[in-house]
Amino acid sequence: MKTFWLLYQSEAKLSIREMSSIIFGIFLPVGIILLMSFLDNSQVMMNTNFAAVSTIGICSAGVMGLPLALSSYRERKILKRYQVTPISPLQLLLAHLFFCFTISIGSMILVLITLRIFFNFTFMGSWLLFIPSYLLVMIAIHAIGLVVASLSPSEKATGAINSAIFFPMFFLSGASVPFEILPSSLQKLASLMPLTQGIKLLKSVVLNQQIANASLLILSSISILGIAIAIKFFCWE
Repeated sequence: MKTFWLLYQSEAKLSIREMSSIIFGIFLPVGIILLMSFLDNSQVMMNTNFAAVSTIGICSAGVMGLPLALSSYRERKILKRYQVTPISPLQLLLAHLFFCFTISIGSMILVLITLRIFFNFTFMGSWLLFIPSYLLVMIAIHAIGLVVASLSPSEKATGAINSAIFFPMFFLSGASVPFEILPSSLQKLASLMPLTQGIKLLKSVVLNQQIANASLLILSSISILGIAIAIKFFCWE
């Protein structure tokens, strides 16, 4: 536990010093929710936007921040030094994973606080359903990042892979642009993305609609397979 906590603190200090994960994971979602709520601040629309925008922090931390951090450590031979210590891949991955969870949850809470302070937001769904649903989405998206972080051969390759995953999900899943206004052809494409399924799940919860079993199955499968692959094939160098 002490080793995990030291790794967690180290990652937190480096990320705060570097600031990109803080900016894109926390401040960007707040800016987007403010813009959306100024355009339409009805309770139904704000609840819908809250479900969607609360996933931006997940996507930023899990798909961009986590893989880039570990790939950078691998390329600079930091992971190679860890290899000769008692630190296991599981401990290292969990420390990075939980720091990214902190960014994601902090982002969601800040978006919620912003809506409550400036727009008198009232949550329409059940928190008992929203919290486990949010955690499932968070684990699934971070599992994708873990796979990239564990297998990518270089920091440059990681950046290219991250961009190919992050930007389509950011723009097409409904996180920043409403899914409903996309052309039908793009909606079909976007429906294949894990984040689209995650937002669909969260929207169902906040609007008290029936939850699609397909979304739960897809997100659960990605979580289990992604974490298993990341631990099994983790590369120190």
